[in-house]
Amino acid sequence: MPYYANLKKIQDVKIRHRTIEGLQRLRQALTETIPTRTVTSTLLLATWNIREFDSGKYGYRGDEAYYYIAEILSRFDLIAIQEVRGLYPLQHLQKMLGSDWAFLVTDVTLGTAGNSERMAYFYDRRKVDFTGLAAELVLPKDNAAQAEPVQMARSPYIAGFRAGWAYLTLATVHIYYGQGVAVDPRRLAEITAFSKSLAKNAAKLSCAPQYEPGTPPQSDNLIMLGDFNIFNRKDVTMQAITNAGFVVPKELNNIPGSNVEKNQHYDQIAYYKKLTRLKPTGQAGVFDYFEHVYRLGDEAAYAEERAKKPGRSFKDWRTYRMSDHLPMWIELSIDDSDAYLDSLA
Repeated sequence: MPYYANLKKIQDVKIRHRTIEGLQRLRQALTETIPTRTVTSTLLLATWNIREFDSGKYGYRGDEAYYYIAEILSRFDLIAIQEVRGLYPLQHLQKMLGSDWAFLVTDVTLGTAGNSERMAYFYDRRKVDFTGLAAELVLPKDNAAQAEPVQMARSPYIAGFRAGWAYLTLATVHIYYGQGVAVDPRRLAEITAFSKSLAKNAAKLSCAPQYEPGTPPQSDNLIMLGDFNIFNRKDVTMQAITNAGFVVPKELNNIPGSNVEKNQHYDQIAYYKKLTRLKPTGQAGVFDYFEHVYRLGDEAAYAEERAKKPGRSFKDWRTYRMSDHLPMWIELSIDDSDAYLDSLA
């Protein structure tokens, strides 16, 4: 990456060498795990909750963490990011990765439950086009008997993109966590209302072009992704998504959890009913960066840095450098040329 030249500017020799070695391990693992990005045939779509990015709660992230995060993001084409706590992290990543990269971001979510968070999309403009659709979703009343709409702690963020032959309307969300139980009532209410509202208004939310008045837009792909705080795929919180008509690709049903311990399925990617000019290639997963950087065996190397903001174990502290979520990804085919030519024939 061109921004590697700035590694020479890290003044602390120990940190510079540690970062270089971490990048080398990370690069090898990413190459072995994530499919190679293509120019026109596939789209690598990801979602990543980057913990309090970057609130400075246990010290602001330094160069080392940003290099690792940038390296991971650079392996995907389009990423939904949750828990953004300022504009600087996105601006800094864009500066690191270069002018080909762009981001869309919400305003700050007010209120205690919202935690002053933003949600964002980060994408490579060489592969992905922004269609112009970007809005925070306000949920309507579900029926006449419902006095008020479900007020979500953080408004879902919808944006439209085109990649290859496919138009994608993405809706990313960070669902309320609440109590540390599988089914928190407010969490279930948010997931249910969000899923039903998307399904009911799928046609209206389409970002695909409409060439003639009174005619429907071209085929679109409505995809929800983000942090749903789902504990288990068999919970009613997961059923609320599937009952609304959303489908989790089978490739993602066979992977471990997306939390650091890999035992809970907080993050999800699901499409509404069917995909058009877009199909999974069979490649999907979560990427565990802690096997390669900020490893448990590296604890002693970070003692000085941790001492500046004491009070957390190394295992927990490192999640404020990277995250307590692992990035979830799926590879999708976006070249529909053969099928289209067959239809003409």
